[in-house]
Amino acid sequence: QVKLVESGGGLVQAGGSLRLSCGASGRTFNSYTKGWFRQAPGKEREFVAAISWSGGRIYYADSVKGRFTISRDNAKNTVYLQMNSLKPEDTAVYYCAARQGSIDFTVYDYWGQGTQVTVSS
Repeated sequence: QVKLVESGGGLVQAGGSLRLSCGASGRTFNSYTKGWFRQAPGKEREFVAAISWSGGRIYYADSVKGRFTISRDNAKNTVYLQMNSLKPEDTAVYYCAARQGSIDFTVYDYWGQGTQVTVSS
């Protein structure tokens, strides 16, 4: 069974930091594009960041640019999202995803179950 599993979410004060991790089981995703998305209560899921299989291409949503950093360790089959200078509006369930092919902002083949990030003011 192919699974993506996020971890690292939690409660943090505004201005704080968290690092999310997304591990995989059931297959190797080293050749896959990886992405992070989030969904706040009452809102649609939105793109946060994506990284190509080699790490050579990276994209961020404007709302997180300069504060979040996506990275990957293919040896560990893991993708990370370092989140700094967190704001209350970053509060959401964060999902990792994987897709074959180039970076896309919506269409992914595999999704994790999500991890809650709550930023208090």
